[in-house]
Amino acid sequence: MNILLIAGGWSSEREVSLNGAKGIHEALLRLGHTVTFFDPQHSLDGLLTVARSHDFAFINLHGSPGEDGMVQAMLASVKCPFQGSCAVGSFIALNKSVSKQVFRSHGLPTPEWEFLAKRPSEDWRPKFSYPVFIKSNTGGSSLGLCRVASEAELAETLDTLFATESELIVEPLVEGVEVTCGVLGEEALPPVLIEPADGAAFFDYDAKYRPGGAREICPAPLPEEITAQVQDFALKAHKALGLRGYSRTDFIYSPDGSLHLLEVNTLPGMTATSLLPQEAAAVGLSFDDLIARLIELGLAAE
Repeated sequence: MNILLIAGGWSSEREVSLNGAKGIHEALLRLGHTVTFFDPQHSLDGLLTVARSHDFAFINLHGSPGEDGMVQAMLASVKCPFQGSCAVGSFIALNKSVSKQVFRSHGLPTPEWEFLAKRPSEDWRPKFSYPVFIKSNTGGSSLGLCRVASEAELAETLDTLFATESELIVEPLVEGVEVTCGVLGEEALPPVLIEPADGAAFFDYDAKYRPGGAREICPAPLPEEITAQVQDFALKAHKALGLRGYSRTDFIYSPDGSLHLLEVNTLPGMTATSLLPQEAAAVGLSFDDLIARLIELGLAAE
């Protein structure tokens, strides 16, 4: 097939997107496809024209555009099939404050939150005890994420984040370890347990993308009943948001055995060593197999 590989864009996650696209490009070629690379940052106005001349689009964008559903809506308008979720599901999943409402309405456990549509007044204080996490409402890759340990850090953190982000959410600290679980088609994959290295307080951007920044264990060494619950919640979140194809859901697993759903990623990282490809490998799917499966699912959704 003639495949349009869409990556780059103009979000803060541009470099993550481009790095992942290299491996996807190579896999597509190994699978026998012809590949055209398209970066919306340079030529967004030409997307519909070039999409019409391709059999399929493989989207590897992170943040907005990409995870916000805009590119998916554009492709759908010219009937160019693509992998992953439709525009509506993508838009809802990217917005943390909205998706958390969906989780709650479906009985899925997610931490309390406070939505900030603009920089609050100087006398504003979080409704949670310190430390709290303040992060972008629509960002990913742990960019725009800060841990605030005291009131003394609050004003500077808000100023820093609102300088680049238009919306934030505040969440309380939930003690525990991070676990992530992918969904492929209609099945949940084996979860991954994530342990930040070097005493990092949480799984931040550096821990995610610096070699050796975190220890990722797949399948996660969790009690059998917890693994089953993680997979059940990941699949339920995927369906509650109306997603298709694949997704990856992040959790905190607390010492008391409880699970806390943080967010769902509709375009998870896709380097050969990213979390979802690790999970696919645990069930016998190579990186090339995973790419082929995502194309198959995308074509079947049309």
